[in-house]
Amino acid sequence: MKRQGSVHQIALLALLGGSLMLTACAQGTSDDEEVDRNASVAAAQARVEASIDGLDVLRSSLARQVDDPDAVDQSTFARVCQPVGRRAQTLAQENGWRVQQLAARNRNPAHTLDDEARTVHERFADNPDLKRVWHEDTVLNGTSGQRFFQRITVEETCLACHGPKADRPDFVKTGYPNDRAYGFEVGDLRGLYAVFVPDSLLLATQD
Repeated sequence: MKRQGSVHQIALLALLGGSLMLTACAQGTSDDEEVDRNASVAAAQARVEASIDGLDVLRSSLARQVDDPDAVDQSTFARVCQPVGRRAQTLAQENGWRVQQLAARNRNPAHTLDDEARTVHERFADNPDLKRVWHEDTVLNGTSGQRFFQRITVEETCLACHGPKADRPDFVKTGYPNDRAYGFEVGDLRGLYAVFVPDSLLLATQD
């Protein structure tokens, strides 16, 4: 009888040990999945930030080509501003993102702040040193994901079109009768870049 009891104890210990091993393996798998997820999200965020940094460098470099503010016209707009918008569209198409330039004082009504962007804009306005923020749990048009915001700062050459109201080029005065994008000074918050990335892309394998 004692021998049979010992066999039962050994069997019970073996069963308990196997259960603990399975639990440890499951925990290890869960931890590995979390590490992979975090790495994928971090890579996706880094890609967004680098892309928008590049977009802002393009905006700034093109703006510096305005050497005569008094000569700014429709062709200047086509040469300096439109390429930035086209590059933003290309980034969106290539990556599956939604890329916008939004502003409280906008020239084009299509650039009006939505509720989430308005909250971020207020944060930027209150914190001049804040350059970028991520909203990691958001929904846009029924799709869940993350949203990135980065400030757009007024530079000297921007004032040719965004300085005093009376000094705006004629094509702006006539083409944008509801224009509110004037009266800025160097260093002001002009607006923000907004990039929405769906969860499906955040968790995709990054090259």
